[in-house]
Amino acid sequence: MVFPKILLTRTMPPETQKLIENAQDIELIHWKDGSIPRDQLLKLVPGVSGILCMITEKIDSEVLDVAGPNLKVVSTNSVGYDHVDLNELRKRKILFGYTPNVLTDATAELTALLVLAAARRMREGICAVENGEWKKWSPVWLLGTQLTNKTVGIVGLGRIGAATAHRLKPFLGANGKIIYTANSDKQAATELGATRVKFDMLIREADVICICCSLNNQTREMFDYDVFKVMKKNVILVNTARGPIIQQDDLIRALSEGLLGSVGLDVTTPEPLDPDHPLLKFSNVTVIPHLGSATLETRTTMGNLAVENVLAGVRGQPLPSPLEL
Repeated sequence: MVFPKILLTRTMPPETQKLIENAQDIELIHWKDGSIPRDQLLKLVPGVSGILCMITEKIDSEVLDVAGPNLKVVSTNSVGYDHVDLNELRKRKILFGYTPNVLTDATAELTALLVLAAARRMREGICAVENGEWKKWSPVWLLGTQLTNKTVGIVGLGRIGAATAHRLKPFLGANGKIIYTANSDKQAATELGATRVKFDMLIREADVICICCSLNNQTREMFDYDVFKVMKKNVILVNTARGPIIQQDDLIRALSEGLLGSVGLDVTTPEPLDPDHPLLKFSNVTVIPHLGSATLETRTTMGNLAVENVLAGVRGQPLPSPLEL
């Protein structure tokens, strides 16, 4: 019997890997050696009925052309899908599955962590210990700032933005406040006591700015030099959404001119960054390697849902978590 083929572009967490390997009615094509190179993706994809990809694989017309008419479903192991050409999927009537609602807590935790790390100069403190700079105590050494009575600005009060705000709110004290930008009023704002404002007001008034919005044509490079110029000079800027929301060369310029207080980034352009990248030379910038969803619990839940999506698609069943195209 000929079984439908599924291309898996990466090794998954143990429970998830077992889930797809135990499926008896498919033929699994599994790339095991880290991120799959483009040429290998194009070599392995012909004739498959399903693709289970990561955010590192660009699923575009070339891939879909090479895959051929058997392709029924693309499943991404992510919430974001800017790496997938949805218009091409729509034209070809290929189903698309993704993994929303599963990484909210993990990403919100990490966003709050980066805010606190940037505020309290965590990177500089760790480097001081490691480099032998920790000498006698001084009342003015490595002074950071606390969040008490500060204004936190959330750019995008969706699930992750709201969860981040909930985690930061206890630090703000009696006179702190939360403001946010969004296309419409958000129900979560009522519980948070948050106020919706225009973007121009948020970047001027916020002491802490958390980028939690999706990447699209409106948000791509929305944080550029003109924006950085009007922020508070001691602002804490954190991005755990997508790297291209920040115009990175402009960020480097703004940092070199002392326009920002501190920055925490879980996402960059490109990923990974070269170790000699100029962004890494600033002591007030903390960069971590896209760890937003990197807990065993979340990555397993994400992976299981991605597997269930691709299996349902090749079996002709409704996807548990489809994106309507």
